Amino acid sequence: MNSIAPTSPSAVGVKIPVTVITGFLGAGKTTLLRNLLSQAQGRRIAVVVNEFGSLGIDGETLRSCGIEGCPDEDIVELTNGCLCCTVADDFLPTMRALIDRPQPPEHIVIETSGLALPKPLLKAFGWPDIRTRMTVDGVITLVDTPAVAAGRFADDPEAIAAQQAADPSLDHDNPLAEVFEDQLLSADLVVLNKTDLLDEVELENVEAEITALLPRKRVMLRAVEGKLDPAVLLGLDAGAEDDLMARPSHHDGADEHEHDDFDSFVVTVPEQNSADAFVKHLAKVAVQFDILRLKGFAAVKGKPMRLAVQGVGNRMRHAFDKPLTGDDRTGRLVVIGQKGLDRQAIEMALQAL
Repeated sequence: MNSIAPTSPSAVGVKIPVTVITGFLGAGKTTLLRNLLSQAQGRRIAVVVNEFGSLGIDGETLRSCGIEGCPDEDIVELTNGCLCCTVADDFLPTMRALIDRPQPPEHIVIETSGLALPKPLLKAFGWPDIRTRMTVDGVITLVDTPAVAAGRFADDPEAIAAQQAADPSLDHDNPLAEVFEDQLLSADLVVLNKTDLLDEVELENVEAEITALLPRKRVMLRAVEGKLDPAVLLGLDAGAEDDLMARPSHHDGADEHEHDDFDSFVVTVPEQNSADAFVKHLAKVAVQFDILRLKGFAAVKGKPMRLAVQGVGNRMRHAFDKPLTGDDRTGRLVVIGQKGLDRQAIEMALQAL
């Protein structure tokens, strides 16, 4: 395995490199980041995690990773919004605080929300006090290949025709496709993740679809569980903050981007009788209400460990990840979907088992 070449941010004129990891909900960003940290080989890497919603799951997952050389203080979590919307209020003060540490990080990795647009974040690195001390080493965009193969981001011609028939003046837009494409358009490296879930023909079709969306040739890698050598992820030397014109966006020219097209809320769930039955129930509810993302934790009767759940559509993964503490065995799930989710019905359905 290749080693990560060290840099010294304290050296005169040397900027701290920053890697931005983006990708739609459930693409595997946190898993890739965890794999990266496990191979850091002693290098000081600070992590900034941003989530859409009030309950931070990914930051907690990383803080409990148990990876040697990955102290909790190097995991900084920003919640209740996307970086593209809260740059001035949350992101810039966080980055300044990292820079001003007595021993600043050698590399910073930012994991954006699955609904974040990368370009406003890249623009923030043009701020004078940031620009002189940091540079965007590269933007890595993860792609959930099964979601692309299933047409999750494709337009539904029949639905569009019905909308236009009902109101000819209605401008068509596909919020999922816009976010997904904006994340690709900013990429320096595209990682096709979860490739073990598709056959070769399906993968080739996904690769062709992604290539057609990219404005210029980009390196594209296949991965399973986000497992890639850190040497191919860090050290891209893209200087993305100086290359914004080559990274078009559906929202170029907009003063501000709000995520009015998406809903997010937290549902509490009681202690469960069976982990398997609970996960099967979650998959059923996700399909019934067209939920994009379900993630969180629950307690299972007779089990001292917490059950962590991650769901993308009806694809669910679960594992007992850490000991439960205290007497509270109430679980919490983050629900994310397109605007108009029936919150009351979803809460009732999730709590019904």
